[in-house]
Amino acid sequence: MNLNQELQNLNNRMDKCQRKLAAAIQRDDKVIMKQFKDELQKLKKKVQNVKHRQSAEVSSKSKDVKSLAFNRVLTKAEQADMGKLKKSVKGLVVVHPMTAVGRGMGLKEVTGFAPKPF
Repeated sequence: MNLNQELQNLNNRMDKCQRKLAAAIQRDDKVIMKQFKDELQKLKKKVQNVKHRQSAEVSSKSKDVKSLAFNRVLTKAEQADMGKLKKSVKGLVVVHPMTAVGRGMGLKEVTGFAPKPF
């Protein structure tokens, strides 16, 4: 299971626990309230752990991309024919600013990273 699915499942479980906790509060059921409060605490810790793993994964990917020797902003023509560009440049990695890696690197435009100038 990838991290996004795991995070979504945890958020769904937290939502379900919060709704059940609200119902228990309405009924004034102390035992059930304590049970769901404990469950919510555990789920919050797991969510924080998953988010930390996601950020570590993104930072390691961005570090790998930044380690490539050459980078430059891609022109609109190059972006339009990405297949041709990738075939002509060995080891090209294209990073879009709206992806997690692009946001983490602070990019403003679509940028290509490669071991050699292109």
